[in-house]
Amino acid sequence: MKLVERLLFKMILIQLIFLLLTQVFFHQFNSFPELQQIAQYEGVSEDDLAEFLETFSGK
Repeated sequence: MKLVERLLFKMILIQLIFLLLTQVFFHQFNSFPELQQIAQYEGVSEDDLAEFLETFSGK
């Protein structure tokens, strides 16, 4: 049983590392520019209403 627990813990740790690396890759290096537009459309960013409407209209 301890072998299974250690294996699961290692798999969770590896998944967490890959998740963090992917987040850094997408957000810091701007490798997926559409992600910024999606964040503005969803209202996640702190932009004002005018920039939100520009993003929504596709400008």
